[in-house]
Amino acid sequence: MWTISNNKSWEQLEDQFDWVKVMKEIPQDSIHHAEGNVAIHTQMVLAELEQDIVYQSLSPEDQEILWAAALLHDVEKRSTTVTEADGRITSKGHARKGAQTARVILYHDIPTPFSIREQIFGLVKHHSLPLWLLEKRDPLKTIIMASLEVNTEWLALLARADVLGRTCHDKEDLLYRVDCFVEFCKEHGCWGTTRSFTSGHARMYYLQKDDAYPDYVPFDHPETKVVLMSGLPGAGKDTYIRKNFPALPVISLDEIRRERKTEATDKTGNGQAIQAAKEKAREYLRSKKSFVWNATNITRQMRSQLIDLFLTYKAEVQIVYVEVPYAKLHHQNSSREAVVPRAVQERLIRKMEVPALWEAHDVVYHIN
Repeated sequence: MWTISNNKSWEQLEDQFDWVKVMKEIPQDSIHHAEGNVAIHTQMVLAELEQDIVYQSLSPEDQEILWAAALLHDVEKRSTTVTEADGRITSKGHARKGAQTARVILYHDIPTPFSIREQIFGLVKHHSLPLWLLEKRDPLKTIIMASLEVNTEWLALLARADVLGRTCHDKEDLLYRVDCFVEFCKEHGCWGTTRSFTSGHARMYYLQKDDAYPDYVPFDHPETKVVLMSGLPGAGKDTYIRKNFPALPVISLDEIRRERKTEATDKTGNGQAIQAAKEKAREYLRSKKSFVWNATNITRQMRSQLIDLFLTYKAEVQIVYVEVPYAKLHHQNSSREAVVPRAVQERLIRKMEVPALWEAHDVVYHIN
């Protein structure tokens, strides 16, 4: 069974992981964390989690996932903690940045099954959501999207341990917020499961519209289909396309750059290649012809710009994310015609954002 560490004593964790060792050097605001530094808080959270009756009823694997998420939940307070002019200590953005760091650690340093890694990612990313959900502009849409990334029942467990594992004056209020989160999830069909929709099209319609209802069934239907590939260089996207979409035309940024003799470092040339690819895509979309867009598309920003274009033409969008283990990635990259330098590949790994289920009508994870 997978585990983040066979020896879970704090001393061993500090010896094994630099990101644990540094926690004792990171201060916290005395109003919200009078217990002390991040190391003290994290150990208290782990102890509270282990004592939770619901946690104790989980399978050993599920316990490992939650335990690892608790260990990692404040990992990026090391980079986001600042002392403000008034003396208050803040760590804004630590959850989102910490989730990305957790993903890299569990891909690069500790080989972790994809489904386990992504659950830990979701728990770290959303670990404070139960405390602030009802203050969001659109709590319902927020929790529906979160349910597509993380098990909300586990999230409530982690949030409760996070509150109990601290010394603060408003602990009862924070625990009440977690209880409200639980009831809100149950009321809206998001408790421990993804919120169901009649179709991917209905889900996308709801998420794309500000005034839509989650149970609304759109009367119109997509007019064509676009397959948007996503994955690091060397992951096997070309092979996947050849096996699964042999009859579809492919818009390949690598191929366009080769035809234009554009170097990877040529920003102007790359920009022109992307514009040429988009114009070709518009031709297919106007003629209602399905096609594959083949590029790395490793960040949500990259994908969202393209998806917005495809949706303008009423296309159904399927994202296919391809991944191989870290060691195999470098081997396959070295066998490519256009080898990506290792240093560049490492930077891409740190930037990689795995597509979420809410980004498209359908998301396929092809994990080797």
